[in-house]
Amino acid sequence: MQAVEIARYGGPEVLQLCERALPDCKAGEVLIKVHAAGVNRPDVFQRQGNYPVPPGASDLPGLEVAGEIVGGELAGSDFQLGDLVCALVQGGGYAQYCTAPLAQCLPLPPGLTALQAAALPETFFTVWSNVFERARLAPGETLLVQGGTSGIGVAAIQIAVALGHRVFATAGSDEKCRACEALGAERGINYRSEDFEVVVKELTAGRGVDVILDMVGGDYLPREIAALADDGRVVVIALLGGAKAQVDLGQILRRRLTITGSTLRPRPVAFKAAIAAQLRERVWPLLAAGKIKPIIHQTFPLAQAAQAHTMMEEGRHIGKIMLTLV
Repeated sequence: MQAVEIARYGGPEVLQLCERALPDCKAGEVLIKVHAAGVNRPDVFQRQGNYPVPPGASDLPGLEVAGEIVGGELAGSDFQLGDLVCALVQGGGYAQYCTAPLAQCLPLPPGLTALQAAALPETFFTVWSNVFERARLAPGETLLVQGGTSGIGVAAIQIAVALGHRVFATAGSDEKCRACEALGAERGINYRSEDFEVVVKELTAGRGVDVILDMVGGDYLPREIAALADDGRVVVIALLGGAKAQVDLGQILRRRLTITGSTLRPRPVAFKAAIAAQLRERVWPLLAAGKIKPIIHQTFPLAQAAQAHTMMEEGRHIGKIMLTLV
């Protein structure tokens, strides 16, 4: 099969088209003929040498795919050979064929193409596990999404709004702020010209927000503490602004604040299977009803994976960057 490998750590140019043997299915896995794969920030980190591959996972980049089941174990499931699915994988998505745990496969939501469905798993699994499980966003609570036009951001805004929450989002331009609002955010906050903690306090009559989804870290954290309501939670999922921060522990004590975080890739199949079940029950009906939709900024053929990574690093996109294979 054709695949894109990381020839060495470095810039986008190290992504090279290659020939690989088809991957072997392990117990509980299926083989997917890939129609499309998503490009995600962890792929960039892996390419740079900053995101280790879990033991036993493919060294090829790519954490989400959609395509046709062509082999593997299907006993006990409602899938059959030939079904189109989307799947969260530990690696190997930048290839014509990819294996995936059956428990991490989901049917294509009605009305969506394989390309659109391939834009869902990495971001939707991440948002659900962090915003709704780890940070426990509850009915009536408010959410601030940092980086609202990223793949994670557009998913978080849409899911939270569809479930009835007030949502605010930060972005790096007025155009991107308007895009956040078009997705349902009550207010897009331009972090280059506005202080998000001040704006959030004004919009909530001084109370602050209940949950913040943070992909920045660094010096954003003390500002996020200032933006939280009492009993509020910050969940950190990326460290684009740095891995260290100074915080006022007194605020955490007095106001009962929680700072938490997680990474998805190394978690066991059973954990991801539970998320898949929640998505199928709670979120897939919203997709089928058109209340949530994949936001795809641009697609590239597999051979142009380097150009896709360049676009991601330049931050020009609103929504997902995708690779197509058929």
